[in-house]
Amino acid sequence: MEMASARQIAAVPYYAAQGSECALFERAHASRLPLLIKGPTGCGKTRFVEYMAWKLGRPLVTLACNEDMTASDLIGRFLLDAQGTAWHDGPLTLAVRHGGICYLDEVVEARRDTTVVIHPLADDRRVLPIERTGELLHAPDSFMLVMSYNPGYQNFLKGLKPSTRQRFISLRFDFPASAREESILVGEAACDPMLARQLVSIAGRLRSLKDVDLEEVVSTRLLVYAAKLVKVGLDPVEACRSALVESLTDDADVADALLEVVRATFGR
Repeated sequence: MEMASARQIAAVPYYAAQGSECALFERAHASRLPLLIKGPTGCGKTRFVEYMAWKLGRPLVTLACNEDMTASDLIGRFLLDAQGTAWHDGPLTLAVRHGGICYLDEVVEARRDTTVVIHPLADDRRVLPIERTGELLHAPDSFMLVMSYNPGYQNFLKGLKPSTRQRFISLRFDFPASAREESILVGEAACDPMLARQLVSIAGRLRSLKDVDLEEVVSTRLLVYAAKLVKVGLDPVEACRSALVESLTDDADVADALLEVVRATFGR
């Protein structure tokens, strides 16, 4: 696995706050509390963390979790290089050393026995034991552990252990209200406000469909993609077919039903 790096976010990421989430994040950081963010795919969880890392001036280390991830992928391992064998920090260790923010994205995808290694960091001990090197790292006050996941994908086999969940304060994300989602499209994709209104209208209708079997509903991220395609000259219906419809389903009949909503919105 490629070793992680701590990145300082220089330019302010575009983020439109939905409520008091920025204040909660700041106070959690000041209180040295770990944060769990839950919400559907593409609703702004990762962008929010990037924005807060910029706002707090802290380096950010991000890891997309998966079922093959091991404790070594989090903490680090010895690797061969030109000089022989050398220790390489994993993302968790790197963030602790730099006093940064470690963001574990879609943490429920990781095996439960892997995420247990975060427990000493996520309670009042705030330490990271590294057995392979014999180190016991004490997290500085500026270090913060943040995790996210999509509750819609939770099941008995893929869920956080109660012993993990109860070490975190939690923040629930959802798709923004229509007016705010329109402003996000205008700000993120620099698109025409009328197009933003039409795309958000499509999203609202698709999200409310009851008789169509979709694993996920259309996300704000996909709306931004569609807006960007239209902005560079692609026909709006074709942009929505590519960015929204085909991204949501492989079923031809379901795709046709979704596309009818798109065509009706654009008067086709």
